[in-house]
Amino acid sequence: MRYLVLTDIHANLEALDACLADSRERGFDRTLVLGDVVGYGPDPGAVIERVQELDPAGLVRGNHDKVACGLEQPEGFNVVARNAALWTFYALSPEHRAWLAGMAKGPQNIDKLIEICHGSPVDEDAYIFDELDALRALKIAERPLCLFGHTHYPVAFEQGRATDIVDVIALARSPQLEIALHAEARYLFNPGAVGQPRDGDPRAAYAIVDSDRLVVELFRLPYPVEVTQAKIIKAGLPEMLAQRLAVGR
Repeated sequence: MRYLVLTDIHANLEALDACLADSRERGFDRTLVLGDVVGYGPDPGAVIERVQELDPAGLVRGNHDKVACGLEQPEGFNVVARNAALWTFYALSPEHRAWLAGMAKGPQNIDKLIEICHGSPVDEDAYIFDELDALRALKIAERPLCLFGHTHYPVAFEQGRATDIVDVIALARSPQLEIALHAEARYLFNPGAVGQPRDGDPRAAYAIVDSDRLVVELFRLPYPVEVTQAKIIKAGLPEMLAQRLAVGR
C-alpha cells in the first residue's frame, strides 16, 4: 500500500494542488491527512472539498481545524492566528464547519505499521520538537511508524529495539528523499507542511509511505506562492501571512 501523507495544508490551495499533481504522477493508493486542513490561508472551503474528494483512509483534526469550526476558542493563539481563525470561521459554509467538527481526534491507527496524529500520540495538541518529546511519544505510540504534523518542520526520529535512545534522522533539503525503515525499530515522521512550511524552505512538503517496501518518500516542490499571497491580501487576512510564505517561516 502506498499512502499519500498530507499535513498542515492551512487552506493553501495552490500548494495542495501542486502536491496532488506531483503525487498522482508518482502513484498512491490511499491518503492520510494529519490535521490543520484550514487556518491562515485564503481557500478553506476549496481545500476542504479537495480533501473530501480524496476520501482519506485516515483523517485527524488539528488545533486550527477545531478553532475554525467553533469547537474551541483560540486560547494560546497569537493575534495573527486568532484573526485568521475568525476570518476562516465566517468564510466557511455551515456544511464545511460541520465537516471540520466531525474530524476524528488523534491518534488513529491505520494498519499494523502506521498510526497518525496531529501533534503527538500523547496529546493531539502537543508539539514534538526534540528527542525527549519523541521518546515520550514513542512510549505511547501503538504502531512502529507514527506520522505527525503540527510543527510545520520535516523531521524523523528513530528508536532501536529495547532502548530509550532516540536518534534524529538527518533529512536533506532535496526535492526527493527516501528513508528505509528497519523492521526492529520504531519511528516518528513529520513530512513537513503542505501549505505553511516553517523550516526556511518555502516549497510545499508531502510524503508517501510505501508499507510494502517499508520506505518513507519525502518530497519538496515549488508552487505559485505569489498567487496565494495575492489571495491572502485580497481577502483581508493579515499581511504577515502572505509575507511568511515566501521565506518558509
